[in-house]
Amino acid sequence: MTVYGRGLRPLALASVATITLALALVFFYAPLDADQGFVQKIFYVHVPLAIVSLCGFILGGILAIGHLKTGERKWDMRSYVAIHMALIFSVGALITGSIWAKASWGHWWVWNEPTLVSFLIVVLLFATYQPLRFSIEDPERQARYASVFAIVAGAFVPLNFIAVRLAQGLVHPRVLTLTGGHLPGAMRLTFLISLLGIALLYTTLWKYEMAAKNARMQTRALRRLILGEDHLKPLKRSAAPS
Repeated sequence: MTVYGRGLRPLALASVATITLALALVFFYAPLDADQGFVQKIFYVHVPLAIVSLCGFILGGILAIGHLKTGERKWDMRSYVAIHMALIFSVGALITGSIWAKASWGHWWVWNEPTLVSFLIVVLLFATYQPLRFSIEDPERQARYASVFAIVAGAFVPLNFIAVRLAQGLVHPRVLTLTGGHLPGAMRLTFLISLLGIALLYTTLWKYEMAAKNARMQTRALRRLILGEDHLKPLKRSAAPS
């Protein structure tokens, strides 16, 4: 608990402060989009959620490498929580993206849009991670197979980015390029702060769940130790000379 809980309070406060600042910039500083108007402001939530979730999937694969190299279960738990949190954020990205699509294009989903379909494929791929993991009863095999899956699936994530760049009939706007994209200064600043806020939120939730799981594991280990000693006491009494 102390390892993962260390620095959790200031990190949570930084997340709240950054997200609050981002919302203030979204509603009171960033200009309205010339074509979409007010509805475009959902972009400052949707895109950061999508980016952070994809990075979370990649992080899960990287942490899984640590488990295969060392065999230590802590790396497997870190990878599991990273993917678990990324899935939650990816669902938020899909929901906000569908709302934006309905307001902008008149449809909840556009199947001929490479960005949307490739992101959905990545989400569905990682949605099979937990069923696969918990279908294996042996803890060692479970952690090993889950790590292999996380690495392979994590390596697939960059294909989502490549698909966007190589797409010809592109409907989804390109806002992130080496030159700053098509965002004017005020929009770019608001977007970057929103991205930072979502990234801090992801990190805070990851540390919080890791602290909770670590505390639960320590409690179980202590309970097993206490129960084990209690079970040994009758045996010690019976073995004592009368």
